[in-house]
Amino acid sequence: MAALQGRHALVTGGGRGIGRAVAAALTASGAKVTVVGRGEAALAGAVAKGEAAGYAIADVTDPKAVDNGVKRAVAERGPVDLLIANAGTAESAPFAKADPEQFRRMFDLNVMGTVHAVRAVLGGMTARGQGRIVAVASTAGLKGYGYVSAYCASKHAVVGLVRALAIETAKTGVTVNAVCPGYTDTEMMRESLDVVTAKTGRTREDAAAAMLKDIPLGRLIDPKEVAAAVVYLCSPEAAAVTGTTLVVAGGEM
Repeated sequence: MAALQGRHALVTGGGRGIGRAVAAALTASGAKVTVVGRGEAALAGAVAKGEAAGYAIADVTDPKAVDNGVKRAVAERGPVDLLIANAGTAESAPFAKADPEQFRRMFDLNVMGTVHAVRAVLGGMTARGQGRIVAVASTAGLKGYGYVSAYCASKHAVVGLVRALAIETAKTGVTVNAVCPGYTDTEMMRESLDVVTAKTGRTREDAAAAMLKDIPLGRLIDPKEVAAAVVYLCSPEAAAVTGTTLVVAGGEM
């Protein structure tokens, strides 16, 4: 409970899915958590359930909005010690139908959303000589998947960003890592299954089985399992862990 006592953690995309689970796990570990996102109802719900201490409304693709959200969080809960850059989404289409706009959307949210969040907190972390940055990437940042080329490209970029930043910050007291979940039981996954069933006519069970066929564990990852990996990377014991990708994917990789 005391491992992260008093630390201020900021979680982007913290209103649902993995972000919500991460916020709850960090709170349980003693951190003061600010959840950031676009949907006020979900963010307020996290606070009401005791999974976060407060929230800030911001679209992570807008650097000014992110800066303002971070400033508000700092004013209310102190300097940000832990950043979990979790906000992201996926769109699917065969490459021939994945127009440049789809690639731009994926990069604006998945990559630049991470960049804007890091830029908003990194200066303060390095000035204080401590900090943890964890990007929630994906196994799609480590391997390719069909029909999600734009998503894969963006998540590979996030992993590359993490590796580069880790080298730059290695002697500052700040660590930079990525967690790479496989197929995880979230709202986004359920929405993806809806799209697959609508486009292919397959049953939901068949669509889920196709996703899980190459996963030795044979099931979806629980968001709490991803959150536990994030908590470890934020812990004092992970001070020498930087530039790594911690895979939570049931043996897929």
